[in-house]
Amino acid sequence: MKKHSARVAPLSACNSPVLTLTKVEGEERPRDGPGPAEAPAGAEAGRANRSGCRCSGPQLRKLSWGLAVVLCVCASWAGSTQLAKLTFQTFDAPFTLTWFATTWNCLFFPLYYAGHVCKAADRQSVKQRYRECCRFFGDNGLTLKVFFTKAAPFGVLWTLTNYLYLHAIKKINTTDVSVLFCCNKAFVFLLSWIVLRDRFMGVRIVAAILAIAGIVMMTYADGFHSHSVIGIALVVGSASMSALYKVLFKLLLGSAKFGEAALFLSILGVFNVLFITCIPVILYFTKVEYWSSFNDIPWGNLCGFSVLLLTFNIVLNFGIAVTYPTLMSLGIVLSVPVNAVVDHYTSEIVFNGVRVIAIIIIGLGFLLLLLPEEWDVWLVKLLTRLKVRKKEETAEGGGDLGSGPRNKSRRARPSFAR
Repeated sequence: MKKHSARVAPLSACNSPVLTLTKVEGEERPRDGPGPAEAPAGAEAGRANRSGCRCSGPQLRKLSWGLAVVLCVCASWAGSTQLAKLTFQTFDAPFTLTWFATTWNCLFFPLYYAGHVCKAADRQSVKQRYRECCRFFGDNGLTLKVFFTKAAPFGVLWTLTNYLYLHAIKKINTTDVSVLFCCNKAFVFLLSWIVLRDRFMGVRIVAAILAIAGIVMMTYADGFHSHSVIGIALVVGSASMSALYKVLFKLLLGSAKFGEAALFLSILGVFNVLFITCIPVILYFTKVEYWSSFNDIPWGNLCGFSVLLLTFNIVLNFGIAVTYPTLMSLGIVLSVPVNAVVDHYTSEIVFNGVRVIAIIIIGLGFLLLLLPEEWDVWLVKLLTRLKVRKKEETAEGGGDLGSGPRNKSRRARPSFAR
């Protein structure tokens, strides 16, 4: 079994309503293969194999953590989406909200270092830890050139992804926004296949086709009205920026350890403060995003939204240390029905047949993209194992039936010997 190093790709803010969904690439520990093992021949080997199917203690612990992570991802993503929708009722400034939430990324590295101090056996100072994490950018560390060539582009993509997503929430309901954003995984596959020359998988091509079909059906569900078409275009643009972020990160930077990922996300927060702050100021004075008084700003909603997004990104980036990445991705899918229930009671959304079919098609495509590359090999092994087990049970049952009457006749035969 191949061992994965403790490296992850830092999640951009897109899996949350405002954050880029970047898929985690590795685990802290070697991943236990979920595929079934080869079934040994023979009745005794079959019984041993059946007893070996039970989950071990570490696996059960990992699954239990996975359930908690799924609930946390689902709650934080759905909660931040709904809170953004609520915020826009009194504070119509999606770019300012994007800037404010992204600023909280500066907390990633301090939070990581606090965890390092609490858990690590050989504790390092902040300076030592920072220098070690800076090796991710090369031998010279984080220089001014590296900052503008390897960090700034991702800061721009992060901001664009978040802004387009939030702006879409203003146009269409949160159910459509959350389900359409799931298409970003299909875009990642297509870009990785073209740019990174990743392995071709027929099932993922099918998933990409389902995602595109779902987008068209979702547009048709509202009758191609300009308002809904603009909103759908904004979400698709956000998903595309998210996919571009992930593919470029893998192409230019590869993968990162937990500390390196935390430092990179904090650098994005610093970039946001230094170079993006001027844009909300310009929008305010040009009255594109204007509020009469700072006392009218719903600071509670803004801070709550930022905390939920920060929680979402922390769990999505570092949850890999305690559970499987596939389980974390399920939390994103589960947030769609949560948003649908909330929209049903708080808005005038109409769940007609076309919209329901589009949601199901996109969700199915998302789940197909979660299949591992060796899923067909595991499926063949599973079918082979089931076939061997069935033959063993049939042989054991036939043996019992065949020996039963002979034993009975042998016991019932009278003995004439005296």
